[in-house]
Amino acid sequence: MSSSIRTLARRAALTAATCAAAVVLAACGGDGADRAAGSAGHGDAGSHAPAGTPSPAGAHNPQDVAFAQGMIPHHQQALEMARLAADRASSGTVKDLAKRIEKAQDPEIRIMSGWLKTWGEKVPGGTGGGGMDHSASGHSGMPGMMGSEDMAALKTLTGKAFDVQFLTMMVEHHEGAVEMAEAEQSKGRHAPAKAMADDIVTAQNAEISEMNKLLGKSGSTSGSAS
Repeated sequence: MSSSIRTLARRAALTAATCAAAVVLAACGGDGADRAAGSAGHGDAGSHAPAGTPSPAGAHNPQDVAFAQGMIPHHQQALEMARLAADRASSGTVKDLAKRIEKAQDPEIRIMSGWLKTWGEKVPGGTGGGGMDHSASGHSGMPGMMGSEDMAALKTLTGKAFDVQFLTMMVEHHEGAVEMAEAEQSKGRHAPAKAMADDIVTAQNAEISEMNKLLGKSGSTSGSAS
């Protein structure tokens, strides 16, 4: 499927979700601060033991490099989306979620940037958690990444319309991150990278469930995006 068709399909899906979820979201207040509390430990890359036989300190493989180089711009886009919520969201729950996303993912960007520097690999989009250039089409095929038109459209919205669009886009974005993290879990070698992947899968699946509830969708997602 061409990128233009995928973009049109995503836009249609987002529009449909906006219409379907507006009533549900309107009933949500600002009392969801304790939901998806598991994300609080998301930035702790050393909180889980690596799967399989532990690798020597610093040992890594091409999958580890691909994970870091892909997840950095993926996280940067999530931060850009999250930072829009402070001035545009109407729901206190959405604003709280956005703050938690920023708190978790900004440190992870810095950690992954440090790995790449140590390995002598290119660090995409700089070393910090600042904004990214979505016009760079090199990341458009990454799971869950929004196109520049999607981001531009989100920036035009405020209030409940922003809340629904933000949640709908972030669910898709998180599903993509989970897919990428699962690849690292199964194919990576660097113990800290595999531990971070574990954290991402746990925390972002919890946030996907939280966001789907806010959108009025019953049940939780299975995890990976297709």
